[in-house]
Amino acid sequence: MSFNTNIRFLRKRRGRTQDDVAFALGMKRSTLSGYENQIAQPNIEALIAFSRYFNIAIDTLLKVDLSNLGESQLSQLERGHDVYIRGSSLRVLTTTVDSHNNENIELVEEKAKAGYATGFADPEYIKVLPAFQLPFLSRNKKYRSFQISGDSMLPIPDKSYVTGEYVVDWAFIRNHQPYIILTREEGVVFKIVENKLSDEGKLVLHSLNPLYEPFELPATEIQEVWKFVHYISAELPEPNREKDVLSETVKQLQKEVHAIQMRLNL
Repeated sequence: MSFNTNIRFLRKRRGRTQDDVAFALGMKRSTLSGYENQIAQPNIEALIAFSRYFNIAIDTLLKVDLSNLGESQLSQLERGHDVYIRGSSLRVLTTTVDSHNNENIELVEEKAKAGYATGFADPEYIKVLPAFQLPFLSRNKKYRSFQISGDSMLPIPDKSYVTGEYVVDWAFIRNHQPYIILTREEGVVFKIVENKLSDEGKLVLHSLNPLYEPFELPATEIQEVWKFVHYISAELPEPNREKDVLSETVKQLQKEVHAIQMRLNL
């Protein structure tokens, strides 16, 4: 149980003394000290009081070592998005930081995607992934880059690197927007998403390439969700030939209309 270390960690993170917190919770400083030093165990009323004071769920205070979370996750918690708990299932993102304690953007290359499907929650696996920083991205959010393969998301070229922002609460997945999703069976997929989790317990995944049919993904098959931010590629996207044909057709029609108008004015 991480309760004692968590309340000490959160107190110091907020710059509060034991006297400050004890006064706010209406308890003696010695009682708070006993909780922090694991000399005494809190009753349910005390747990509720700490949960309200720090705005963090009781399950999280008890089960999650908050000192192991990255800054983006802690910020999410402090803003009230405590959704690391889904029912009885605990979801904590494994991440790495640089020498200045800034969260890295880990890179999952094509050759590493099979290993990522099983090692995504293993700190030792995540630690060996290549990591970098992008100065134009927020330091208060968590990002990860994945190399995609295939032509299902053309005009984004094969072997492009797509970067995603970690989605904590799946209820905020927006319809008809691109996401990178780690699935149990398919591994990493990059698709346009239709969110039907609340009504039907599933996502419907669409490709940009119309040759590929949409498919359904049950919530139980989802491991991680990352909202698409940008992509990097050494190749130029393929031209939109259908759009070019349509443009030429419109130009031809305009010429014909102009010719008809000229004849009518004679």
